[in-house]
Amino acid sequence: MRGLSRTSLAEVEEQFNAVAGSADLGTLSDELFAVADLLDREHGLRRALSDQARPAEQKARTARALLEGKVSEAAVATTEAAVSARWSRAGDLADVLERLGVVAAAAEAEGQARLDDVEDELFRFGRIVAGNPDLRRALTDANAPEAGKRQLLLDLLGDKVAPTSLRLITQLVAHPRGRSLDTGLEEVGQLVAQQRQRLVAVVRSAVELSEEQKRRLTAWLSTSYGRDVHLNVEVDKRVLGGFSVRIGDEIIDTTIVGRIEEVRRRLAG
Repeated sequence: MRGLSRTSLAEVEEQFNAVAGSADLGTLSDELFAVADLLDREHGLRRALSDQARPAEQKARTARALLEGKVSEAAVATTEAAVSARWSRAGDLADVLERLGVVAAAAEAEGQARLDDVEDELFRFGRIVAGNPDLRRALTDANAPEAGKRQLLLDLLGDKVAPTSLRLITQLVAHPRGRSLDTGLEEVGQLVAQQRQRLVAVVRSAVELSEEQKRRLTAWLSTSYGRDVHLNVEVDKRVLGGFSVRIGDEIIDTTIVGRIEEVRRRLAG
């Protein structure tokens, strides 16, 4: 979810994939989140398990002794692989475990044929928070009890969203790990999309797009990028004519405002 070593990440993902197939993915997700949160809290433990001067086998034994009997074998094996890999910073260890917790949750949603729901619900929740300052304050107040935030999310979302969506949103709110809620939701949304190797396109338009317009835009973007694309459509009354599409750092802007800004840039140049 952050700048992780690709080689080390691939090694850990290989072990994760080997054990996740026979695991309860929802439970595995919760357990990996819990281990990541433990490492965030216990700085001495995190340093010991990420110390490159210590042999990988020794760190793996320490992790097993700490976790065995408390979490599933799949979570223990994944954590062993994570502490055995080499990371550039101590915080990477918790980052990779949280990342795989998200992957496990997304895989569970895919198995339930609810991955599309989760992508949409994460995006819609982000829009709700963006439009409700009181809710944002309640969810991001560092002094507010975690239990209160969890209950607020349960009351607000409850059975209105997929269990995976509630699990992921709750993790982000209860354990922001130095991120804003907006950033966390975007990072998790990208990981969920990667479960099917899809790109996420955020579309801003002054009016709601029809289903046919969404279908045609999705088809065009999928053809252009050579990959499946998931649309998140945001209605923004400030958009004047046309629409804009953001995929990662790339922006396709067909709005009148966008064209005016482009003319201004060219004149200024």
